[in-house]
Formats: sequence, C-alpha cells, structure tokens
Amino acid sequence: MEQIIIISAGAAIFTILVLLGMLASFYKKIPQGKAIVRTGVGGTKVAFNKGMYVIPIFHKMEIMDISLKKVQIERLQHDGLICKDNIRADIKVAFFVRVNKSVNDVINVAQSIGCERASDISTLKDIFEAKFSEALKTVGKKFDFIELYEARREFRDEIIDIIGTDLNGYVLDDCAIDYLEQTELSFLSPDNILDSEGIRKITDLTAAQNVKANLIRREEEKLIKKQNVEAREAILELERQLAEKEEKQRREVDNIKAREEAEIQKVREEERLKAEAVRISTEEALAIQEENKLRQIIIAEKNKQRTEAVEAERVEKDRALESTERERIVTLAQIDKERAIEVEKKNIQDVIRERVQLEKGVVEEQQNVRDIEAFRSIEREKQVG
Repeated sequence: MEQIIIISAGAAIFTILVLLGMLASFYKKIPQGKAIVRTGVGGTKVAFNKGMYVIPIFHKMEIMDISLKKVQIERLQHDGLICKDNIRADIKVAFFVRVNKSVNDVINVAQSIGCERASDISTLKDIFEAKFSEALKTVGKKFDFIELYEARREFRDEIIDIIGTDLNGYVLDDCAIDYLEQTELSFLSPDNILDSEGIRKITDLTAAQNVKANLIRREEEKLIKKQNVEAREAILELERQLAEKEEKQRREVDNIKAREEAEIQKVREEERLKAEAVRISTEEALAIQEENKLRQIIIAEKNKQRTEAVEAERVEKDRALESTERERIVTLAQIDKERAIEVEKKNIQDVIRERVQLEKGVVEEQQNVRDIEAFRSIEREKQVG
C-alpha cells in the first residue's frame, strides 16, 4: 500500500513538473525595442517589456520592431527644394520614425502593414516619402535660402508641426537637416519662372559679393603697400645706423686683430720651433725603432728558416722510416706467403704420394686376386683331368 502511495505521489510530481516545463516553454519574452503580437484564441494581444504565453495550435506569434528608424528624404539638383526667395537648395533631411508604443497602434500597424514590414526602411519610405516631401516643400517656401542655415531649429519645428506626430500608428520623434547646399546653376532651368528668378537673385548676390570682395581686396592691397613702404623706410634707416655701428666696430676689431695677430704670430713661431724640434726628435726615434724592427724581422726570418729546415729534415726522416717499415712489413708478408705456399705444396706431394702408394697396393691386391683365381682354375683343371 505504501509503495502504491509513493508511486502515485512520484507520478503526480512528475506530471506537475512536466506541466510546469510546458508552461515555461510557452512563455515568450521580448527584448527592448520589440513587441510581441499574438493572434488566435482570445483575440489579438500585444506585449512590450513583459512576456506572454503563446500556446502552439491555439496561438500565432509575430515580432514587431518598434525601435526608432531613420527615413532620409532627399531633394537634389533638378528636384532641389525651392526656398522663399526662389533659390533652389540641395537638402537631405532625416526623419526619425517609430511604431507608437501602444497596444492599439501596434495592432493597427500589424493589420495594415504586417509585423515583418512594419519597420522596414524601404516600406517606411514608400509610406511617408510623399507626405514628408510635401512638408519640406511647404516649409521651404517660408524661408529664404540663407535663413535655412541660420534657422534650422525653426525649420525643423515647422516641419514637425505640419506633419504632426500621429501617423496612423507611427510617431515622428524628430527630424534633422543632414545636408544643405545651394543647387548648382547648371541644374536650374532658365525656362522655369521660379528657377529664372532664383538665377537672377543668385547672380545679383554673387555679383554684389564679388564687388565687395574686390573692394576689400583693393583696400587690403593699398594698406599692405603702405605698410610695406613704411616698413621699408624704417628698415633702411635701421640698416644705415647698423652699417655705421658695424663700420666703427669693424675698425676697432681690426686694430685689436692686428695686435692679437702679431702676438699670435710670435707665439706661433715659437710653437713651430718647438714642434720642429719635437718632430726631428720623433723622426730619429722612429728611424731607430724602424731599424730595430727590421733587425728583429731578419732574425725572426732566419729563425723561421732554421725551424723549417729542422722540421723538413724531421719529416723526411719520418717518411724514410715509414717507407722502410712498409717495405719490411711487405717483405715479411711475402716470406710468410711463400712459406705457406711451400707447406701447401709439400702437403699436396704427400697426398699424391699416399695416393700412388694406395693405388699401387690396390693394383698389387688385384694382381694377387687374379693369381689366386688362376691358381684355383689350374687346380680345378687338374682335378677334372
């Protein structure tokens, strides 16, 4: 009975663990920036930071990316943005869009676009490009081209006000000008009334700026020339004063140099005499050293020759001894060889002699046998007769 209870309790615990494991496997969590969209039994449900249970067969789960995405709108060259002063601007504006983090908006986007395509950049561009471009054109006509550089925040605020933040389940968080430059004149059409007005203004502005720049450069050149003349006059005066002082100083220096030169020449001659005496003494000492060196070389050469002669004689003696020893060894070997040959010849002769004696004995034995047979034959004949 106790065993049955234990087994039942174990089975119950095992069943509970299995159920808990299944429940844990059905519970799905989602990271930040994404949302779970569950459809099926119980209707459409959405979970953000917290997870939810998704039971196969009964439910279908999809993941939607609700993080911030960048949609860039460009108006360049022939399609440049027309400003209030009819000057075209090459502009790139980044719009930062995301799916609104609310259950209704996520469900709306999932049903209208699909979870997988909800945050696809190309899809977002297809959906919002026309709206964003129209907002750019509308706001662009409120600002002169130069004002766009100085009032970028106002430009941004105007765009957000026109577009709004609620975009059918999406939210426009922010926008920013990534690139802004004047469209080159080569891309403007003189036949276009707005472009022709822009070309005229650009030409007038650039011409006026060129005139001002030229005036500034001319004034700069005159001021530089005047400063150069004044600086040159000051330099010449300073050079004249410097030349006078240098000439005076040069005369004083020449006098000092003359006195010093005479004293130096005197000391130089004395030093030269001392140096000459030292040189002569040194040459004599070097000559003696050279002579001693030559004498030592001659002695060393003679000693070397004597040593080489003794060594050559010793080598020759050793060579003669080695030759004599080799000849003695060869002679002894030859004698041993001849002795061995003689012994072998004698052994052969003894063998031959023994063989001859053996053959002779065999012949004699055969003759005795024939004599005995002949004698027996004669005896038989006698007996028969």
